[in-house]
Amino acid sequence: MASQTVLKKAACVIGGTGFVASLLIKLLLDKGYAVNTTVRDPENQKKVSHLLELQNLGDLKIFRADLTDEGSFDAAISGCDFVFHVATPVHFDSEDPENDMIKPAIQGVLNVLKACKKSKALKRVILTSSAAAVSINKLNGVGLVMDESCWTDVEFLTSEKPPTWGYAASKTLGEKAAWKFAEENQMDLITVSPSLMAGSSLTQDVPSSVCLAMSLLTGNELLINGIKVMQTLSGSISITHVRDVCRAQIFLAEKESASGRYICCHINTSVIELAKFLRERYPQYNVPTEFGDFPKAKLIISSEKLIKEGFSFKYGIKEIYDQSVEYFKSKGLLQN
Repeated sequence: MASQTVLKKAACVIGGTGFVASLLIKLLLDKGYAVNTTVRDPENQKKVSHLLELQNLGDLKIFRADLTDEGSFDAAISGCDFVFHVATPVHFDSEDPENDMIKPAIQGVLNVLKACKKSKALKRVILTSSAAAVSINKLNGVGLVMDESCWTDVEFLTSEKPPTWGYAASKTLGEKAAWKFAEENQMDLITVSPSLMAGSSLTQDVPSSVCLAMSLLTGNELLINGIKVMQTLSGSISITHVRDVCRAQIFLAEKESASGRYICCHINTSVIELAKFLRERYPQYNVPTEFGDFPKAKLIISSEKLIKEGFSFKYGIKEIYDQSVEYFKSKGLLQN
């Protein structure tokens, strides 16, 4: 047994209470990793109860750390092979995105990477960015293809301030700051940019991204408006199963030849196409049919680089929504 303990790979997941992070921890434990995770408040039972349950699956240690506190990540990262930075400040309705999201996102990334730099055992850092850092631009037309060479137009966001601009700006500037730091310090960094994520969650709270993806089924007018805004701003409605995103992150951590940015997006669609699919598949729900002259998607977000690396997506649009529907029923958010 002793020799096995020595060989066990160790990973640190920053921000363990979140939707992506908690599933990532579960998949790492399932693969036999020893996992450290950081949370802002280990005493908050509601936030950490699912992590305490995951400790039954394997070697999981929970550390207190805060993105605003530079030294707080050192202990959790020390001795780990991989660090997955998944935490990000999100305040969609913020009156002051600059101070609520953008500055903390950049500072948080740099604080984590500074701790990574101190760790001698570390092989690679995997940062969760977002498709919101790739596809937001003022380009016109349809059939545009966004790949890893594309960056969101921050000047457009900060000058015109469209709805939810602060989140997209924070993800773009946070990722750019990470690349600058990694290049200056010869750090092996991979960034993963997932699209809107759906599927079930281990967290007690239902993640906002799943609520957004499910809005046409739940009939929540505010969120239906949100998904329209998303297409108007991002150029498409692009969806991926959260489990595929976590699988991709582990795949890219372990794949030695991987380098640079990777988009992780499986389904490219539009509000109108998505409504049509949902209406046909789930006729029992009152999916809206009228969207006026709402535009077509102008672009797709391409995962070709990730697929060429050898990754394959497991969950198509039917599985994504079947599982999300079951999850919402179990939470009492959809009728049977």
